[in-house]
Amino acid sequence: MFSRLVFGLGLLSATALVHPALAAEARTLQIFVSKNSQSLALYDGAEIIATSKVSTGKPGHTTPSGIFSVIEKKKYHESNLYSAAPMPFMQRLTWSGIALHESNSVPRYPASHGCVRLPAAFAKLLYKMTGMGVPVVITDAEVTPGPIEHPTLFRPDTPEPPPLLSDMTLRPAIGQGPVQVAMNDLSMPRTPIPRQLTTPANDEPIRILITRRTERETVIDLQAHLNELGFSAGDPDGLLGPATVQAISDFKTQHPLEPTADKSLLSDSLVRAVYTAAGKGEPANGVIRIRQGFNPVLEAPITIANPGLALGTHFFMVHDVDFESGAADWMGVTIPNTLSRQAMNRLGISSLESSIISGTPLANALSRIAIPDDTRRKIDAMLTSGSTLTISDTGLGTETGKGTDFITVTRG
Repeated sequence: MFSRLVFGLGLLSATALVHPALAAEARTLQIFVSKNSQSLALYDGAEIIATSKVSTGKPGHTTPSGIFSVIEKKKYHESNLYSAAPMPFMQRLTWSGIALHESNSVPRYPASHGCVRLPAAFAKLLYKMTGMGVPVVITDAEVTPGPIEHPTLFRPDTPEPPPLLSDMTLRPAIGQGPVQVAMNDLSMPRTPIPRQLTTPANDEPIRILITRRTERETVIDLQAHLNELGFSAGDPDGLLGPATVQAISDFKTQHPLEPTADKSLLSDSLVRAVYTAAGKGEPANGVIRIRQGFNPVLEAPITIANPGLALGTHFFMVHDVDFESGAADWMGVTIPNTLSRQAMNRLGISSLESSIISGTPLANALSRIAIPDDTRRKIDAMLTSGSTLTISDTGLGTETGKGTDFITVTRG
């Protein structure tokens, strides 16, 4: 834990409020940059431990707003875009060229080509304190994370011990063989099975993204279910190719749909009919994804209540995990993100009200999310201090890719 020695009182100057920390201790740090005030605040939980003035992108080279993380660190780096301009103590946020770095010119107004410039002394200090993957939230107006408790948030989970022999039913084997031990069959509702992408091999903090399902994911499931029902839709690749279109037509011939105003190929009535025929229950409209060490490790369907209402963009970090008690201390903040009308139409959102504006936005968004128990258990077992959760309507940002955490851009 960081020492709490205060060196100064001015929160908007290039000031450290604590001793520098080793990068190995930095997993619960969060960096918040405000473009309106041209300032940076470094948080450990709810406590500001260092601050600085900054200089963000000037008109025509605006620094994007959103949720990022440090994906590369170099003590000395030269710009690949701007005449090999020096970028000492560089902490990269995107592979397209946005970073935090030292500069001799930090005038406290937008003056960079998109990066976040830092005063020399502060850039060195911040470089020493942070580690790879530290979250960086960039907004217009200042935002402040605060503690939150909610049953949807994850907690550390200790696997249940295996049942004792006395809890089992002895089922005699047929014939002369020895007695076999078998568990009683339990009638349990079927839930979607999460897709394990790789096997987690470390205790690094995990990055969780909850968002709406895209058309690609819907098509993949539809193709798989049509194939199971005997309608040859081809390999589940998420593409509406000729085989998939023909399989949908053949399905509708055998399972006529009720007339609706939605005449699209992937209408809600079609998707529901295929799920019903395949015995899959209610179609999922959301997805939860996990990354660890910049690599995808898990993906599973979830349900978002009232999908016509925007969820908003929200960021959470678990600051402290107590494995003995099963408790987790979460911090959360809502990130302003006004969707365009085109984006709303694409996402099926009819209103930006509700979760974003009224009441308690963080709790409102969390209360609309239902996560299957088996998926929750997998994530609970992976939870460590410094793990984060992003809720967003807009899905995977285009900057998300190989060697990144989930990147959510709220304003380009």
